[in-house]
Amino acid sequence: MQSSRDLENQLKSIDHKSYPSYKSLRGSYQFDGYVLHIDHVQGDPFAAPSHVSITVPMQRAAFPDFCRKDSLTKNALADYLARQFGAQVNRFTFKAKGSGKSGLISVTHCGQEVLRRTACEVTDKEIIVRFAVGFPANGRTINARELEKIFFEYLPVCVEQAFSYRKLDAKAVKAAIELAEDQAYIRGQLKERGLVAFVADHAVLPRESGISSRPMKGAQAFSSPDSLRVSMELPHKGTITGMGIPSGITLIVGGGYHGKSTLLTALELGVYDHIAGDGREYVIADESALKMRSEDGRFIKDVDISMFINDLPNKKDTKRFSTEDASGSTSQAAGIVEGIEAKSRVFLLDEDTSATNFMVRDAFMQSVVSPDKEPITPFLARARQLCENEGVSTILVAGSSGAFFHIADTVIQMDNYVPVDITEKAKAMCARFPLADGQEKNLRPWVSPESRRVMTKDANGATKRRDYRTGAVRKDEPERLKVKTMGCDGFSLGKQNVDLRYIEQIVDSEQSAALGLLLKYAVEKLVDGRRTLPEIAEYLVAQLEKEGLKFFAEGSYIPGGYAMPRAQEIYACLNRYRRA
Repeated sequence: MQSSRDLENQLKSIDHKSYPSYKSLRGSYQFDGYVLHIDHVQGDPFAAPSHVSITVPMQRAAFPDFCRKDSLTKNALADYLARQFGAQVNRFTFKAKGSGKSGLISVTHCGQEVLRRTACEVTDKEIIVRFAVGFPANGRTINARELEKIFFEYLPVCVEQAFSYRKLDAKAVKAAIELAEDQAYIRGQLKERGLVAFVADHAVLPRESGISSRPMKGAQAFSSPDSLRVSMELPHKGTITGMGIPSGITLIVGGGYHGKSTLLTALELGVYDHIAGDGREYVIADESALKMRSEDGRFIKDVDISMFINDLPNKKDTKRFSTEDASGSTSQAAGIVEGIEAKSRVFLLDEDTSATNFMVRDAFMQSVVSPDKEPITPFLARARQLCENEGVSTILVAGSSGAFFHIADTVIQMDNYVPVDITEKAKAMCARFPLADGQEKNLRPWVSPESRRVMTKDANGATKRRDYRTGAVRKDEPERLKVKTMGCDGFSLGKQNVDLRYIEQIVDSEQSAALGLLLKYAVEKLVDGRRTLPEIAEYLVAQLEKEGLKFFAEGSYIPGGYAMPRAQEIYACLNRYRRA
Protein backbone atom coordinates (compact mmCIF):
# COMPACT_ATOMS: atom_id res chain seq x y z
CA MET A 1 0.00 0.00 0.00
CA GLN A 2 1.22 3.48 -0.85
CA SER A 3 0.97 6.62 1.27
CA SER A 4 -1.03 9.79 0.67
CA ARG A 5 2.29 11.52 0.01
CA ASP A 6 2.90 9.05 -2.85
CA LEU A 7 -0.46 10.02 -4.31
CA GLU A 8 0.45 13.71 -4.10
CA ASN A 9 3.68 13.08 -5.95
CA GLN A 10 1.97 11.04 -8.65
CA LEU A 11 -0.62 13.78 -9.19
CA LYS A 12 2.13 16.34 -9.66
CA SER A 13 3.96 14.08 -12.11
CA ILE A 14 0.93 13.58 -14.41
CA ASP A 15 -0.44 17.13 -14.31
CA HIS A 16 -1.13 18.49 -17.82
CA LYS A 17 -0.54 15.09 -19.39
CA SER A 18 -3.08 13.31 -21.59
CA TYR A 19 -6.11 11.87 -19.77
CA PRO A 20 -5.10 8.15 -19.94
CA SER A 21 -2.20 8.94 -17.58
CA TYR A 22 -4.77 9.02 -14.78
CA LYS A 23 -4.84 5.20 -14.95
CA SER A 24 -1.45 5.16 -13.19
CA LEU A 25 -3.26 6.23 -10.01
CA ARG A 26 -5.05 2.92 -9.56
CA GLY A 27 -4.23 1.44 -6.19
CA SER A 28 -4.64 2.01 -2.43
CA TYR A 29 -3.33 4.94 -0.40
CA GLN A 30 -3.08 5.33 3.36
CA PHE A 31 -4.51 8.61 4.64
CA ASP A 32 -4.85 9.71 8.23
CA GLY A 33 -7.58 7.45 9.61
CA TYR A 34 -8.66 5.75 6.40
CA VAL A 35 -7.51 4.11 3.17
CA LEU A 36 -8.42 5.58 -0.22
CA HIS A 37 -8.85 3.01 -3.03
CA ILE A 38 -8.88 4.13 -6.67
CA ASP A 39 -10.53 1.04 -8.13
CA HIS A 40 -11.29 2.03 -11.73
CA VAL A 41 -10.30 5.10 -13.74
CA GLN A 42 -12.58 6.49 -16.45
CA GLY A 43 -11.28 6.63 -20.01
CA ASP A 44 -11.93 10.33 -20.58
CA PRO A 45 -13.66 13.22 -18.76
CA PHE A 46 -16.93 12.61 -20.62
CA ALA A 47 -17.11 8.88 -19.76
CA ALA A 48 -18.75 7.32 -16.69
CA PRO A 49 -16.86 8.64 -13.63
CA SER A 50 -14.10 6.74 -11.85
CA HIS A 51 -14.87 4.23 -9.09
CA VAL A 52 -13.43 5.13 -5.72
CA SER A 53 -13.84 3.58 -2.27
CA ILE A 54 -12.76 4.45 1.25
CA THR A 55 -12.14 2.03 4.11
CA VAL A 56 -12.39 3.34 7.67
CA PRO A 57 -11.17 0.97 10.43
CA MET A 58 -13.89 0.38 13.02
CA GLN A 59 -11.36 1.11 15.74
CA ARG A 60 -10.97 4.60 14.30
CA ALA A 61 -14.69 5.11 13.61
CA ALA A 62 -15.40 4.04 17.23
CA PHE A 63 -19.06 3.03 16.82
CA PRO A 64 -20.45 1.24 19.91
CA ASP A 65 -21.10 -2.49 19.88
CA PHE A 66 -24.90 -2.06 19.79
CA CYS A 67 -24.55 -0.60 16.27
CA ARG A 68 -22.89 -3.70 14.83
CA LYS A 69 -23.94 -6.71 16.85
CA ASP A 70 -25.66 -8.50 13.95
CA SER A 71 -26.50 -8.15 10.25
CA LEU A 72 -29.68 -6.18 11.01
CA THR A 73 -27.93 -3.46 13.01
CA LYS A 74 -24.96 -3.34 10.64
CA ASN A 75 -27.27 -2.72 7.68
CA ALA A 76 -29.22 -0.06 9.59
CA LEU A 77 -25.95 1.67 10.46
CA ALA A 78 -24.71 1.40 6.86
CA ASP A 79 -27.91 3.01 5.60
CA TYR A 80 -27.62 5.83 8.13
CA LEU A 81 -23.96 6.45 7.26
CA ALA A 82 -24.63 6.41 3.50
CA ARG A 83 -27.18 9.19 4.00
CA GLN A 84 -24.75 11.17 6.15
CA PHE A 85 -21.96 10.79 3.60
CA GLY A 86 -24.30 11.83 0.80
CA ALA A 87 -25.23 15.01 2.67
CA GLN A 88 -21.55 15.86 3.14
CA VAL A 89 -20.56 15.12 -0.45
CA ASN A 90 -23.36 17.29 -1.83
CA ARG A 91 -21.49 20.30 -0.42
CA PHE A 92 -18.45 19.60 -2.60
CA THR A 93 -19.63 18.00 -5.83
CA PHE A 94 -18.52 19.98 -8.91
CA LYS A 95 -16.50 22.40 -6.76
CA ALA A 96 -13.46 21.08 -8.60
CA LYS A 97 -13.69 22.47 -12.13
CA GLY A 98 -13.07 21.08 -15.60
CA SER A 99 -14.61 19.51 -18.70
CA GLY A 100 -17.40 16.93 -18.83
CA LYS A 101 -17.91 15.16 -15.52
CA SER A 102 -14.87 16.82 -13.94
CA GLY A 103 -15.42 17.48 -10.26
CA LEU A 104 -18.45 15.23 -9.89
CA ILE A 105 -18.60 13.35 -6.60
CA SER A 106 -21.52 10.95 -6.93
CA VAL A 107 -22.93 8.84 -4.10
CA THR A 108 -26.00 6.68 -3.80
CA HIS A 109 -29.25 8.59 -3.29
CA CYS A 110 -31.16 6.64 -0.65
CA GLY A 111 -34.94 6.73 -0.75
CA GLN A 112 -37.49 6.15 2.01
CA GLU A 113 -36.71 2.42 2.21
CA VAL A 114 -33.75 0.93 4.04
CA LEU A 115 -31.96 -1.30 1.54
CA ARG A 116 -28.75 -3.30 1.74
CA ARG A 117 -26.42 -1.54 -0.69
CA THR A 118 -22.89 -1.74 -2.02
CA ALA A 119 -22.61 2.03 -1.47
CA CYS A 120 -21.89 1.53 2.22
CA GLU A 121 -21.01 -1.65 4.06
CA VAL A 122 -20.35 -2.16 7.77
CA THR A 123 -18.31 -5.16 8.95
CA ASP A 124 -16.84 -6.09 12.31
CA LYS A 125 -13.53 -4.54 11.32
CA GLU A 126 -14.31 -1.60 9.05
CA ILE A 127 -16.70 0.69 7.20
CA ILE A 128 -16.49 0.64 3.40
CA VAL A 129 -18.03 3.43 1.33
CA ARG A 130 -18.09 3.23 -2.47
CA PHE A 131 -18.79 6.18 -4.76
CA ALA A 132 -17.78 7.81 -8.05
CA VAL A 133 -15.53 10.75 -8.83
CA GLY A 134 -15.17 12.63 -12.11
CA PHE A 135 -11.41 13.09 -12.47
CA PRO A 136 -10.89 16.70 -13.61
CA ALA A 137 -9.47 17.71 -16.97
CA ASN A 138 -9.31 20.70 -19.28
CA GLY A 139 -10.48 19.20 -22.52
CA ARG A 140 -8.66 15.86 -22.37
CA THR A 141 -5.65 17.23 -20.52
CA ILE A 142 -5.29 16.25 -16.87
CA ASN A 143 -5.96 18.93 -14.27
CA ALA A 144 -4.33 17.21 -11.31
CA ARG A 145 -4.56 20.25 -9.06
CA GLU A 146 -8.35 20.04 -9.09
CA LEU A 147 -8.28 16.30 -8.28
CA GLU A 148 -5.87 17.10 -5.46
CA LYS A 149 -8.56 19.33 -3.98
CA ILE A 150 -11.03 16.44 -4.03
CA PHE A 151 -8.66 13.93 -2.46
CA PHE A 152 -6.90 16.17 0.05
CA GLU A 153 -9.43 18.89 0.91
CA TYR A 154 -12.97 17.72 0.28
CA LEU A 155 -12.99 13.97 1.02
CA PRO A 156 -11.13 14.18 4.37
CA VAL A 157 -13.84 16.52 5.64
CA CYS A 158 -16.63 14.25 4.36
CA VAL A 159 -15.07 11.13 5.90
CA GLU A 160 -14.48 12.79 9.27
CA GLN A 161 -18.02 14.20 9.46
CA ALA A 162 -19.83 11.09 8.21
CA PHE A 163 -17.89 8.13 9.63
CA SER A 164 -16.63 9.27 13.02
CA TYR A 165 -19.06 8.43 15.81
CA ARG A 166 -17.95 11.39 17.90
CA LYS A 167 -18.88 13.75 15.04
CA LEU A 168 -22.37 12.37 14.59
CA ASP A 169 -25.56 12.84 16.57
CA ALA A 170 -25.37 9.88 18.96
CA LYS A 171 -29.12 10.02 19.65
CA ALA A 172 -29.90 9.86 15.92
CA VAL A 173 -27.56 6.89 15.43
CA LYS A 174 -29.19 5.05 18.32
CA ALA A 175 -32.67 5.88 17.05
CA ALA A 176 -31.88 4.42 13.59
CA ILE A 177 -30.62 1.17 15.13
CA GLU A 178 -33.54 0.87 17.54
CA LEU A 179 -36.08 1.54 14.78
CA ALA A 180 -34.61 -1.30 12.72
CA GLU A 181 -34.85 -3.66 15.70
CA ASP A 182 -38.44 -2.62 16.41
CA GLN A 183 -39.43 -3.18 12.79
CA ALA A 184 -37.82 -6.63 12.81
CA TYR A 185 -39.71 -7.44 16.01
CA ILE A 186 -43.06 -6.58 14.42
CA ARG A 187 -42.21 -8.69 11.38
CA GLY A 188 -41.48 -11.64 13.66
CA GLN A 189 -44.75 -11.08 15.54
CA LEU A 190 -46.78 -11.36 12.33
CA LYS A 191 -46.03 -15.07 12.05
CA GLU A 192 -46.59 -15.75 15.74
CA ARG A 193 -49.97 -14.01 15.73
CA GLY A 194 -51.29 -15.37 12.43
CA LEU A 195 -51.11 -11.97 10.76
CA VAL A 196 -49.89 -11.05 7.29
CA ALA A 197 -49.53 -7.30 7.87
CA PHE A 198 -49.64 -4.60 10.53
CA VAL A 199 -50.46 -0.89 10.10
CA ALA A 200 -49.73 1.25 13.15
CA ASP A 201 -52.12 3.81 14.52
CA HIS A 202 -51.00 7.35 13.54
CA ALA A 203 -49.16 6.09 10.44
CA VAL A 204 -49.23 8.47 7.46
CA LEU A 205 -49.95 6.49 4.29
CA PRO A 206 -50.63 9.13 1.56
CA ARG A 207 -47.57 10.34 -0.33
CA GLU A 208 -46.66 13.89 -1.28
CA SER A 209 -47.37 13.28 -4.99
CA GLY A 210 -47.33 10.61 -7.65
CA ILE A 211 -43.61 11.17 -8.19
CA SER A 212 -42.60 11.65 -4.56
CA SER A 213 -42.39 8.97 -1.88
CA ARG A 214 -42.26 11.46 0.97
CA PRO A 215 -45.28 11.69 3.32
CA MET A 216 -48.07 14.10 2.49
CA LYS A 217 -48.23 17.07 4.84
CA GLY A 218 -51.51 17.37 6.70
CA ALA A 219 -52.69 13.90 5.61
CA GLN A 220 -55.23 11.91 7.58
CA ALA A 221 -53.42 9.77 10.14
CA PHE A 222 -54.28 6.07 10.17
CA SER A 223 -56.51 4.73 12.94
CA SER A 224 -57.34 1.05 13.24
CA PRO A 225 -60.91 -0.16 13.72
CA ASP A 226 -61.30 -1.50 17.26
CA SER A 227 -62.15 -5.02 16.04
CA LEU A 228 -58.82 -5.36 14.23
CA ARG A 229 -56.62 -3.42 16.66
CA VAL A 230 -53.72 -5.34 18.14
CA SER A 231 -51.10 -4.23 20.63
CA MET A 232 -47.38 -4.98 20.53
CA GLU A 233 -44.67 -4.32 23.09
CA LEU A 234 -41.65 -3.28 21.05
CA PRO A 235 -38.11 -3.67 22.42
CA HIS A 236 -37.41 0.08 22.30
CA LYS A 237 -40.49 2.14 21.47
CA GLY A 238 -42.66 0.31 23.97
CA THR A 239 -46.36 -0.33 23.44
CA ILE A 240 -47.68 0.30 19.94
CA THR A 241 -51.16 -0.35 18.58
CA GLY A 242 -52.49 -0.72 15.08
CA MET A 243 -54.49 -2.78 12.61
CA GLY A 244 -53.50 -6.40 12.28
CA ILE A 245 -54.56 -8.01 9.00
CA PRO A 246 -55.11 -11.73 9.65
CA SER A 247 -54.11 -14.51 7.29
CA GLY A 248 -56.81 -15.64 4.88
CA ILE A 249 -58.66 -13.50 2.36
CA THR A 250 -58.95 -9.78 3.08
CA LEU A 251 -61.06 -7.47 0.94
CA ILE A 252 -60.44 -3.71 0.89
CA VAL A 253 -63.38 -1.71 -0.46
CA GLY A 254 -64.64 1.87 -0.49
CA GLY A 255 -65.50 4.74 -2.75
CA GLY A 256 -63.12 6.20 -5.28
CA TYR A 257 -60.31 8.33 -3.81
CA HIS A 258 -61.02 7.13 -0.26
CA GLY A 259 -57.67 5.40 0.24
CA LYS A 260 -58.04 1.79 -0.95
CA SER A 261 -55.04 1.79 -3.27
CA THR A 262 -53.07 3.98 -0.87
CA LEU A 263 -53.44 1.31 1.81
CA LEU A 264 -52.50 -1.46 -0.62
CA THR A 265 -49.41 0.47 -1.79
CA ALA A 266 -48.30 0.93 1.82
CA LEU A 267 -48.71 -2.81 2.38
CA GLU A 268 -46.78 -3.79 -0.76
CA LEU A 269 -43.87 -1.57 0.36
CA GLY A 270 -44.20 -2.88 3.91
CA VAL A 271 -41.86 -5.69 2.87
CA TYR A 272 -39.09 -3.11 3.43
CA ASP A 273 -38.09 -1.17 6.51
CA HIS A 274 -38.55 2.60 6.28
CA ILE A 275 -36.60 5.50 7.73
CA ALA A 276 -37.82 7.64 10.62
CA GLY A 277 -40.21 10.36 9.48
CA ASP A 278 -41.51 8.41 6.51
CA GLY A 279 -44.90 7.89 8.14
CA ARG A 280 -44.86 4.16 7.31
CA GLU A 281 -42.10 3.16 9.76
CA TYR A 282 -44.50 0.74 11.43
CA VAL A 283 -46.36 -0.48 8.36
CA ILE A 284 -45.00 -3.99 8.18
CA ALA A 285 -45.99 -6.78 5.78
CA ASP A 286 -44.89 -10.38 5.48
CA GLU A 287 -41.49 -10.14 3.78
CA SER A 288 -42.61 -12.53 1.01
CA ALA A 289 -45.74 -10.52 0.08
CA LEU A 290 -46.04 -10.19 -3.70
CA LYS A 291 -47.99 -7.57 -5.67
CA MET A 292 -49.81 -9.14 -8.62
CA ARG A 293 -51.17 -7.56 -11.78
CA SER A 294 -51.86 -8.37 -15.41
CA GLU A 295 -49.02 -7.81 -17.89
CA ASP A 296 -50.21 -7.82 -21.48
CA GLY A 297 -47.41 -8.84 -23.82
CA ARG A 298 -45.10 -10.44 -21.28
CA PHE A 299 -43.01 -13.54 -22.01
CA ILE A 300 -44.04 -16.84 -20.38
CA LYS A 301 -42.13 -20.11 -20.61
CA ASP A 302 -43.39 -23.58 -19.59
CA VAL A 303 -45.65 -22.44 -16.72
CA ASP A 304 -48.45 -24.72 -15.49
CA ILE A 305 -51.49 -22.41 -15.53
CA SER A 306 -54.00 -25.27 -15.77
CA MET A 307 -55.57 -24.43 -12.39
CA PHE A 308 -56.91 -21.27 -14.04
CA ILE A 309 -56.98 -21.89 -17.79
CA ASN A 310 -57.87 -25.10 -19.68
CA ASP A 311 -59.32 -26.37 -22.93
CA LEU A 312 -58.17 -23.51 -25.11
CA PRO A 313 -59.74 -23.55 -28.60
CA ASN A 314 -56.30 -23.83 -30.20
CA LYS A 315 -55.57 -26.91 -28.03
CA LYS A 316 -52.52 -25.20 -26.53
CA ASP A 317 -51.05 -27.06 -23.57
CA THR A 318 -51.72 -25.09 -20.38
CA LYS A 319 -49.74 -27.43 -18.15
CA ARG A 320 -46.61 -26.19 -19.93
CA PHE A 321 -47.85 -22.90 -21.24
CA SER A 322 -45.50 -20.72 -23.26
CA THR A 323 -46.06 -17.52 -25.18
CA GLU A 324 -44.09 -14.55 -26.45
CA ASP A 325 -47.07 -12.23 -26.06
CA ALA A 326 -49.34 -13.07 -23.11
CA SER A 327 -52.85 -11.74 -22.68
CA GLY A 328 -53.96 -10.08 -19.45
CA SER A 329 -55.54 -13.28 -18.12
CA THR A 330 -52.71 -15.67 -19.03
CA SER A 331 -50.08 -13.26 -17.68
CA GLN A 332 -51.88 -12.97 -14.35
CA ALA A 333 -52.42 -16.72 -14.13
CA ALA A 334 -48.72 -17.28 -14.78
CA GLY A 335 -47.78 -14.62 -12.23
CA ILE A 336 -49.73 -16.37 -9.49
CA VAL A 337 -48.17 -19.75 -10.27
CA GLU A 338 -44.72 -18.16 -10.36
CA GLY A 339 -45.47 -16.46 -7.05
CA ILE A 340 -46.25 -19.82 -5.46
CA GLU A 341 -42.98 -21.12 -6.86
CA ALA A 342 -41.15 -18.12 -5.32
CA LYS A 343 -42.60 -19.13 -1.92
CA SER A 344 -44.73 -16.03 -1.47
CA ARG A 345 -47.18 -16.34 1.40
CA VAL A 346 -49.28 -13.28 0.56
CA PHE A 347 -50.66 -12.03 -2.75
CA LEU A 348 -51.67 -8.38 -3.11
CA LEU A 349 -54.09 -7.54 -5.93
CA ASP A 350 -55.92 -4.45 -7.10
CA GLU A 351 -58.98 -4.98 -9.26
CA ASP A 352 -58.03 -1.90 -11.30
CA THR A 353 -54.74 -3.47 -12.50
CA SER A 354 -56.07 -7.01 -12.91
CA ALA A 355 -57.58 -8.73 -15.94
CA THR A 356 -61.34 -8.55 -15.42
CA ASN A 357 -62.10 -11.89 -17.11
CA PHE A 358 -59.44 -13.55 -14.94
CA MET A 359 -60.78 -12.22 -11.65
CA VAL A 360 -64.53 -12.89 -11.82
CA ARG A 361 -67.49 -13.80 -14.05
CA ASP A 362 -70.85 -12.34 -13.09
CA ALA A 363 -74.20 -14.09 -13.30
CA PHE A 364 -75.27 -12.45 -16.56
CA MET A 365 -72.06 -13.46 -18.32
CA GLN A 366 -72.43 -17.02 -17.06
CA SER A 367 -75.90 -17.20 -18.47
CA VAL A 368 -74.69 -15.96 -21.86
CA VAL A 369 -71.49 -18.06 -21.98
CA SER A 370 -71.95 -21.33 -20.12
CA PRO A 371 -69.13 -22.46 -17.80
CA ASP A 372 -68.32 -25.45 -20.04
CA LYS A 373 -67.56 -23.03 -22.89
CA GLU A 374 -65.31 -20.76 -20.81
CA PRO A 375 -61.65 -21.90 -20.49
CA ILE A 376 -60.91 -19.54 -17.59
CA THR A 377 -61.54 -20.54 -13.99
CA PRO A 378 -61.64 -17.12 -12.30
CA PHE A 379 -59.47 -16.18 -9.35
CA LEU A 380 -62.66 -15.78 -7.32
CA ALA A 381 -63.16 -19.55 -7.49
CA ARG A 382 -59.55 -20.40 -6.59
CA ALA A 383 -58.65 -17.88 -3.88
CA ARG A 384 -59.98 -20.06 -1.03
CA GLN A 385 -58.13 -23.10 -2.39
CA LEU A 386 -54.93 -21.07 -2.68
CA CYS A 387 -55.22 -20.28 1.00
CA GLU A 388 -56.10 -23.78 2.18
CA ASN A 389 -53.86 -25.84 -0.13
CA GLU A 390 -50.85 -23.56 -0.68
CA GLY A 391 -50.96 -21.43 2.46
CA VAL A 392 -51.18 -18.22 0.41
CA SER A 393 -53.27 -15.37 1.82
CA THR A 394 -54.82 -12.72 -0.41
CA ILE A 395 -55.33 -8.98 0.14
CA LEU A 396 -57.56 -7.65 -2.62
CA VAL A 397 -58.74 -4.14 -3.43
CA ALA A 398 -62.15 -4.25 -5.14
CA GLY A 399 -64.30 -1.40 -6.37
CA SER A 400 -66.76 -2.79 -8.88
CA SER A 401 -67.63 -6.45 -8.25
CA GLY A 402 -69.55 -7.54 -5.17
CA ALA A 403 -68.74 -11.20 -5.79
CA PHE A 404 -65.52 -10.92 -3.79
CA PHE A 405 -67.48 -10.32 -0.58
CA HIS A 406 -68.53 -13.97 -0.68
CA ILE A 407 -64.99 -15.30 -0.30
CA ALA A 408 -63.58 -12.72 2.13
CA ASP A 409 -62.67 -13.56 5.72
CA THR A 410 -62.13 -9.89 6.54
CA VAL A 411 -63.66 -6.85 4.83
CA ILE A 412 -62.18 -3.40 5.40
CA GLN A 413 -63.95 -0.33 4.04
CA MET A 414 -61.84 2.78 3.54
CA ASP A 415 -63.89 5.89 4.34
CA ASN A 416 -61.95 9.13 3.75
CA TYR A 417 -58.71 7.25 4.53
CA VAL A 418 -60.18 5.80 7.75
CA PRO A 419 -60.55 1.97 7.80
CA VAL A 420 -63.82 0.47 9.02
CA ASP A 421 -64.29 -3.25 9.68
CA ILE A 422 -67.54 -4.19 7.90
CA THR A 423 -66.96 -7.95 7.89
CA GLU A 424 -70.16 -8.87 9.76
CA LYS A 425 -72.24 -6.45 7.72
CA ALA A 426 -70.80 -7.85 4.49
CA LYS A 427 -71.50 -11.47 5.50
CA ALA A 428 -75.10 -10.59 6.26
CA MET A 429 -75.49 -8.96 2.86
CA CYS A 430 -73.96 -11.99 1.14
CA ALA A 431 -76.86 -14.08 2.39
CA ARG A 432 -79.25 -11.65 0.69
CA PHE A 433 -77.26 -11.58 -2.57
CA PRO A 434 -75.98 -15.12 -3.20
CA LEU A 435 -73.60 -15.91 -6.04
CA ALA A 436 -75.05 -17.30 -9.24
CA ASP A 437 -75.61 -21.03 -9.16
CA GLY A 438 -73.02 -21.61 -11.84
CA GLN A 439 -70.22 -19.85 -10.00
CA GLU A 440 -68.88 -23.08 -8.48
CA LYS A 441 -70.36 -25.36 -11.12
CA ASN A 442 -67.92 -27.47 -13.10
CA LEU A 443 -65.04 -26.23 -10.94
CA ARG A 444 -62.14 -28.54 -11.58
CA PRO A 445 -60.56 -30.18 -8.52
CA TRP A 446 -57.54 -28.41 -7.10
CA VAL A 447 -54.26 -29.75 -8.39
CA SER A 448 -51.10 -27.95 -7.30
CA PRO A 449 -49.14 -26.64 -10.28
CA GLU A 450 -46.24 -28.79 -11.35
CA SER A 451 -43.48 -28.01 -13.77
CA ARG A 452 -39.83 -28.68 -14.32
CA ARG A 453 -38.76 -25.51 -16.04
CA VAL A 454 -35.21 -25.87 -17.28
CA MET A 455 -33.57 -22.56 -18.14
CA THR A 456 -31.93 -22.17 -21.52
CA LYS A 457 -29.96 -19.31 -22.98
CA ASP A 458 -31.31 -16.72 -25.36
CA ALA A 459 -29.74 -17.59 -28.69
CA ASN A 460 -29.78 -13.99 -29.88
CA GLY A 461 -29.04 -12.00 -26.74
CA ALA A 462 -25.37 -12.74 -26.19
CA THR A 463 -22.36 -11.41 -27.96
CA LYS A 464 -19.09 -13.22 -28.51
CA ARG A 465 -15.65 -11.74 -28.47
CA ARG A 466 -14.23 -11.08 -31.90
CA ASP A 467 -10.70 -10.69 -33.12
CA TYR A 468 -10.28 -6.94 -33.61
CA ARG A 469 -8.16 -7.48 -36.73
CA THR A 470 -10.18 -10.07 -38.64
CA GLY A 471 -13.63 -9.71 -37.05
CA ALA A 472 -13.82 -13.50 -36.58
CA VAL A 473 -15.42 -14.92 -33.44
CA ARG A 474 -12.83 -16.21 -31.00
CA LYS A 475 -13.88 -19.77 -30.35
CA ASP A 476 -11.84 -20.00 -27.17
CA GLU A 477 -13.53 -16.98 -25.61
CA PRO A 478 -16.72 -17.24 -23.50
CA GLU A 479 -19.85 -15.30 -24.28
CA ARG A 480 -19.68 -11.73 -23.00
CA LEU A 481 -22.86 -9.97 -21.99
CA LYS A 482 -23.20 -6.31 -21.13
CA VAL A 483 -25.81 -4.97 -18.74
CA LYS A 484 -27.40 -1.55 -19.20
CA THR A 485 -29.88 -0.46 -16.56
CA MET A 486 -32.99 1.57 -17.44
CA GLY A 487 -33.99 2.82 -14.00
CA CYS A 488 -36.60 0.76 -12.18
CA ASP A 489 -38.16 -0.22 -15.53
CA GLY A 490 -35.63 -2.95 -16.31
CA PHE A 491 -32.34 -3.47 -18.06
CA SER A 492 -30.82 -4.85 -21.21
CA LEU A 493 -28.68 -7.97 -21.18
CA GLY A 494 -26.78 -8.26 -24.43
CA LYS A 495 -29.32 -7.51 -27.14
CA GLN A 496 -32.34 -8.39 -25.04
CA ASN A 497 -34.44 -6.08 -22.87
CA VAL A 498 -35.77 -7.47 -19.60
CA ASP A 499 -38.98 -5.59 -18.79
CA LEU A 500 -39.54 -5.01 -15.05
CA ARG A 501 -42.03 -2.14 -15.32
CA TYR A 502 -44.80 -4.11 -13.67
CA ILE A 503 -42.72 -5.51 -10.81
CA GLU A 504 -44.06 -2.83 -8.53
CA GLN A 505 -42.04 -3.72 -5.43
CA ILE A 506 -38.77 -2.71 -7.06
CA VAL A 507 -38.28 0.68 -5.40
CA ASP A 508 -34.76 1.64 -6.48
CA SER A 509 -32.86 1.54 -9.77
CA GLU A 510 -29.96 0.00 -7.85
CA GLN A 511 -32.11 -3.10 -7.34
CA SER A 512 -32.65 -3.29 -11.12
CA ALA A 513 -28.90 -2.93 -11.63
CA ALA A 514 -28.28 -5.80 -9.21
CA LEU A 515 -30.89 -7.96 -10.95
CA GLY A 516 -29.08 -7.31 -14.24
CA LEU A 517 -25.80 -8.58 -12.81
CA LEU A 518 -27.53 -11.55 -11.18
CA LEU A 519 -29.12 -12.56 -14.50
CA LYS A 520 -25.80 -12.07 -16.28
CA TYR A 521 -24.12 -14.32 -13.70
CA ALA A 522 -26.87 -16.93 -14.10
CA VAL A 523 -26.75 -16.95 -17.90
CA GLU A 524 -22.95 -17.11 -18.08
CA LYS A 525 -22.32 -19.55 -15.22
CA LEU A 526 -25.47 -21.43 -14.21
CA VAL A 527 -27.74 -21.95 -17.22
CA ASP A 528 -26.64 -25.29 -18.67
CA GLY A 529 -29.82 -26.92 -20.00
CA ARG A 530 -30.13 -29.03 -16.85
CA ARG A 531 -30.69 -26.68 -13.93
CA THR A 532 -34.29 -25.61 -13.36
CA LEU A 533 -35.30 -22.01 -12.89
CA PRO A 534 -36.09 -22.51 -9.16
CA GLU A 535 -32.70 -24.18 -8.63
CA ILE A 536 -30.93 -21.21 -10.20
CA ALA A 537 -33.03 -18.70 -8.26
CA GLU A 538 -32.41 -20.46 -4.95
CA TYR A 539 -28.67 -20.64 -5.64
CA LEU A 540 -28.57 -16.89 -6.26
CA VAL A 541 -30.59 -16.17 -3.12
CA ALA A 542 -28.32 -18.41 -1.01
CA GLN A 543 -25.17 -16.76 -2.37
CA LEU A 544 -26.56 -13.31 -1.67
CA GLU A 545 -27.33 -14.32 1.90
CA LYS A 546 -23.87 -15.78 2.35
CA GLU A 547 -21.64 -13.26 0.58
CA GLY A 548 -23.78 -10.23 -0.17
CA LEU A 549 -23.82 -8.43 -3.49
CA LYS A 550 -20.08 -8.81 -3.96
CA PHE A 551 -20.41 -12.49 -4.88
CA PHE A 552 -21.07 -11.67 -8.56
CA ALA A 553 -18.31 -9.06 -8.83
CA GLU A 554 -16.24 -9.67 -11.96
CA GLY A 555 -12.99 -8.30 -10.55
CA SER A 556 -11.45 -7.72 -7.17
CA TYR A 557 -13.97 -5.01 -6.32
CA ILE A 558 -17.60 -4.12 -6.76
CA PRO A 559 -18.60 -0.46 -7.15
CA GLY A 560 -21.41 1.36 -5.45
CA GLY A 561 -24.72 1.49 -7.28
CA TYR A 562 -26.25 -1.89 -6.38
CA ALA A 563 -28.97 -2.74 -3.87
CA MET A 564 -30.24 -6.08 -2.65
CA PRO A 565 -33.40 -7.39 -4.35
CA ARG A 566 -35.74 -9.86 -2.66
CA ALA A 567 -36.03 -13.49 -3.71
CA GLN A 568 -39.42 -12.65 -5.28
CA GLU A 569 -37.85 -10.09 -7.62
CA ILE A 570 -35.06 -12.50 -8.55
CA TYR A 571 -37.68 -15.07 -9.59
CA ALA A 572 -39.60 -12.39 -11.50
CA CYS A 573 -36.44 -11.34 -13.35
CA LEU A 574 -35.58 -14.92 -14.37
CA ASN A 575 -39.17 -15.51 -15.48
CA ARG A 576 -39.10 -12.49 -17.79
CA TYR A 577 -35.81 -13.35 -19.48
CA ARG A 578 -36.78 -14.40 -23.00
CA ARG A 579 -34.99 -17.62 -23.84
CA ALA A 580 -35.16 -20.40 -26.41
